[in-house]
Amino acid sequence: MLTLLGKTILITGAARGIGAATARLCHEAGAKVVLHASGKTDSAKKAAASVGQIADDFLFEDLSKPHAGFSLVARALERTDRLDAVVNNAGMFTASPLTGDQTAWDNGWTRTLAVNVQAPADICRAAIAHFREQGKGGTIINVASRAGHRGDGVENAAYAASKGAVLAMTKTWARGLAAENILLYSIAPGWVETRMAPQDIEAREKALEEIPLGRVAQPEEVGAMIAFLLTGASPSATGATFDINGASYVR
Repeated sequence: MLTLLGKTILITGAARGIGAATARLCHEAGAKVVLHASGKTDSAKKAAASVGQIADDFLFEDLSKPHAGFSLVARALERTDRLDAVVNNAGMFTASPLTGDQTAWDNGWTRTLAVNVQAPADICRAAIAHFREQGKGGTIINVASRAGHRGDGVENAAYAASKGAVLAMTKTWARGLAAENILLYSIAPGWVETRMAPQDIEAREKALEEIPLGRVAQPEEVGAMIAFLLTGASPSATGATFDINGASYVR
């Protein structure tokens, strides 16, 4: 039986969706989970309760701010003596429109790259330094997107580019750090039943048309893959990207 007993895992964006599902599954598998969210919400309260914690146990950090990733890891290590793994799940989706207001274009790129690339990169850097100091290795799982492979809508280039960057940095560090037992994996979901999924009927029908499985993925499906990788059952898969998209994009 696979277990996470004895492991301490930092999970970003854990108040809802994939992050909350991952936290609950890791907790059920025996892990101690350190939860992050951008701010206190009812969703954070519910997610905390699912792992035997309260909302105030969350580490609240705005990852759009400079050096927020470093601050988050430092605060996590004040909470616990060590980290065995990090799940970089937090992210954002905002348009970077090709036409119209220049400010929307500028803000779309700036904020998207800050939250989706710089913050997880900083978290990875801090976690890798900690793993090296501990001398026992560690695991990082970066949640990217199908968009990082195939691209996205014409108004969403910043989002697609950010997720492509996540895939590239994960592969780079997986290649360079495997000898130190520091393992990195990417998860590339398509549509998942979260607030990022299409909500209006027309958009939902259009999204489903391109998914051979006939439905969007549930957060628990993504969380289950993350939890499996965190068990250390398949270290030779380091550097790999796991697609969870109902066969809508098959590489």
